[in-house]
Formats: sequence, structure tokens, C-alpha cells
Amino acid sequence: MVNKQIIDNYRELALSLGASDFAHSGDTVYIVVDRERLRGLAEALYWKKNCYFRTCAATDETKINGFLALYHIFGDDRNGLNIVVKTYTEPNNPVIPSISDIVPAADWCELEAYDLVGVEFSGRKLYRFMLPPTWPKGLYPLRKDTPYNYRPGLPVSGERISESPVSAVVPVGPYHPALHEPEYFELYVEGEKVVDVKYRGFHVHRGIEKLAETRMTYQQINFLAERICGICGFEHSVCYAQTVEKAAKIDVPERALFIRSIVLEVERIHSHLLWIGVAAHLLGYDTGFMHSWRIRELVMYLAELLTGSRKTYGINLIGGVRKDINEEKKKKILETLELVEKDFKKLVDTMLGVPELVKRLKGTGILPREEARKLSVVGPVARGSGLDRDIRRDLPYAAYSYAEFKVPVYDDGDNLSRLLVRVDEVLGSISIIRQLLDQLPRGEIMAEDIEIPEGRIATSSVEAPRGENVHFIITGRGKPYRWRIRAPTYQNIPALKIMLEGENLADAPLTIASIDPCFSCTDRIYVIRGGNRYRMILPRRY
Repeated sequence: MVNKQIIDNYRELALSLGASDFAHSGDTVYIVVDRERLRGLAEALYWKKNCYFRTCAATDETKINGFLALYHIFGDDRNGLNIVVKTYTEPNNPVIPSISDIVPAADWCELEAYDLVGVEFSGRKLYRFMLPPTWPKGLYPLRKDTPYNYRPGLPVSGERISESPVSAVVPVGPYHPALHEPEYFELYVEGEKVVDVKYRGFHVHRGIEKLAETRMTYQQINFLAERICGICGFEHSVCYAQTVEKAAKIDVPERALFIRSIVLEVERIHSHLLWIGVAAHLLGYDTGFMHSWRIRELVMYLAELLTGSRKTYGINLIGGVRKDINEEKKKKILETLELVEKDFKKLVDTMLGVPELVKRLKGTGILPREEARKLSVVGPVARGSGLDRDIRRDLPYAAYSYAEFKVPVYDDGDNLSRLLVRVDEVLGSISIIRQLLDQLPRGEIMAEDIEIPEGRIATSSVEAPRGENVHFIITGRGKPYRWRIRAPTYQNIPALKIMLEGENLADAPLTIASIDPCFSCTDRIYVIRGGNRYRMILPRRY
């Protein structure tokens, strides 16, 4: 329960800065402000209240109130609060002041709102972010009058590598041995040093939000959400389910909450083991890669034991879960965790005992704490740069309030720090699973009489292996009116420019990998204009 004095302080701040409405429910504060007063409120929240920026969500509410709306979602992690700031604009003049100069972490979501909903932002440069430059003007995919299956005919275009008169340009991607998904980096190199970086991603746009808002029921979307990511999809499924449960005030059985947390931590372990193996491979230490993935196989067996599948478990529903844990499974889980813990500790001791590996990790890919704070980075990237934040502790969900665990934080901001955070989290996850199995309550695993009223708003977060997932919901009739997804990689990629500048070219693949990028969570179509050239990805024809 959030302290009443904290809520009163936020109410006083919001009203003093011109807010027209203020409400509080659970762990979320809702503020409505005119667009002319948005920047002052955003600055106060981000810098004076020391909140982080989670995301923003543009919404076509013309069928509800005749306006387009923009929701900025901030997080006061220290006090366990989400702060949702809503502002309106008219569809015939959809202009809202940009806050990206005050809140740099808002840069991408403003461009996304511009592309997909048609909200324009004054005071900043606007360019195509998800859609190609040849996309028809005035056609906005997330407007309610745009059919989900509409495919405009677009001319076929090519793309070129940029040129520089002073630096060598080294393209990395979109297909590259160091990248397991299609992304594109241009590294500008002088000698062996990277002096500048340009990034262009968002090669595949699956239209998940639009599909959910138009074609699927609330319960069906659980299975769509799990397919957002190929590694940590269960985090998205949980985040979606608990956002709807929060909006509809559904009481989930306690046993189901424990099962969700246990499976979430199984997924964290196998994700981190995958990453540690990939890092070892990029460092040329393939023995470490093979042993990390050998240990991971034991964890994948646990995932199959608990859910019936190694990945894409399909056990979440709004109101609970579909699979229970019996005593036989509990015994097998504990036996397997003992083996995993023993082998993992031995692997880590061996890897950190190889001086060549430590030398490649230490002091490379540095993200200073102040830059991490400015960009509101999340997960091991944040904790490796000295930011003590973890949604499991700060805004506890599922059964995390029943577990004791330490949030690992390292101050150096380098590749070694991000590795050590993940190492500590593997051991922490093993401890959490043991605690939750020991306390697993009796009872049902699914709520009864689930009803989801229209017009409810909620946001929720889940601490995925890469950082917090954020989901935002406006409920509709039988399906969401608006569903906004923000994956952790979306928040962390902008930090790569800082991490790569000044580094040796040989360390670039490891530094890119150090954020554990999951591009499938994030991918859209994205265009950067540089000089007089456009570099664009071709739209796929279906």
C-alpha cells in the first residue's frame, strides 16, 4: 500500500502545474493535463521527483470523446508507483509539445505515435520511424478507421550504405554472425576506434497491437502476447494478463500467482544462460559457450516439466493459469536446480579465472550512470551502471512479495558489470524458486466469473530477463480498445551509441550483445535520414 502522504504530494504537484484531473488507484496515479502544461509536468516528474520514463501510448479516442490522446507513463520505483499522464489533441490539428529534450527516453515513442496514430510533436524534428517514406500521407495504421488488413501498394526501393569522407564505414547487419536477428548498425571507424554509430532497426512489423484490438478476444491475446518474444515470451503473457486483471479488478488465486513467479524465474535462468553462452562465443571461448548451453538444457527440461513445452508455454489465462504443480514436480524441480547451481558456479569460476576473458570485458562498452539515468535504461543494463531498480522488488507482482532476494548492482557500467549482474541473477532466481515452492499455497489456480468492463485503464510491468516489460490497456467490448507494448530492448538500444563510441572495433559485437537485444520484441520499420540519402527497409508484400 502506497503511503497517503506520497499520493497527496503528487496531487499537490500536479494541481500546482495546471492538471485538470487527478486520481489514484492501487499502485497508479492518473493525471490529466492540457498540452500547453505537459512539458512543465514532465520535467517535474522526471527530474524533481526522480521518476523513470516507461513509455508513451498514443490512442485514437475519437469514437469515445472526439479526441486523440497521448498517455505518458512514468515510474516512481522508490515509492512503488506508476504515474500515467494523459493529454488530448484535436484530430484536425494533432499537435502536442515534444518532451524528448527534457526526457530523452521519450524520443522513440514520440516518433512511433507520429507514424502510427498521426500525433505531431512541436519543438523537435519528425521523421518516419516505423513506416517507409513512401507510405501514403494521412494513413495511420492505429487509427480506428484503418482496417487491420489494409496493405497499401508501395513502390519498391533499395538501400545504400552511408559514406563518410573522414571515417571508414563498417556495416554490421542486417544479417551478421554476431546478430541472431535482423538489425543494422553502421560503425564509423578511424583506425581501430569507433567514432560514431548509426542504428536502423525495425525490419519486421507484425502488427500485434492492431491485430489484438480488432480480431481477438481477451483470452486469445494471452497466446499472442507470448509470441512477442522467442525467449522471454512468458513475461509478456504475464504482463498482459495482469494488466487486464488490474483494469478489471480480478482477484487471481494465490496459488496461480506463485506458479507464475516460478515459471518466470525458470525463464530468467534459461535466458541468462543463453546469453552467457553467446557472450563466451563472441569472446572466442567456445568451451564456455557449450557448457553454458549444456547447463541450460537442464532448465529447458524444467520448463517442459512445468508447462508441457520447452518454449511458448501457453499456460497463462486472464484470471490464473492452466497447469498446476504437484509434489512429484516439486521434487524434480529441486533436484534439477541443485545440479544447475553446482555446474553453473563451477562454470563461472572457470570463466572468470581466464584473464583474457576478463580483460576483454572489463572497461569496455561503458555506460555511465548519469547517461543510464537520462535514458531510463532497464534490467541488467541499468543495474550494471549503478541504477538500483528491479520491478520485482519495487512494484512487486505475482508472488514476489513472498520471496527474499538481493538486487545485484554494479557501478562500473562496463561489459563485465552486465555479465556479473546476470550471473548473480541466475543464482538469485534459483533461490526464489526454492522459496516459492516451499511456500506454495493450496487452492484453485483459476478465478471464476471473469468480467472485464469497458473503459478501464491500467498499466503493469514485469521484470523480464532483459529488463521491465510495460503493457498499457484501455478495455473495450470483448477485446482491448487499446493495447500498448513496450519491450526492454526498445528502451536499451539508444544507449548503444554511448556504449560504442570510443571503443575498439573488435569489442563492438560483444558490446552490442551486452544489452541482450531481443529485436523480435521491438521490430518495426524504421528509417533514418542522413545527409541527402535515405536508407530504408523494403516493406514485405503479403
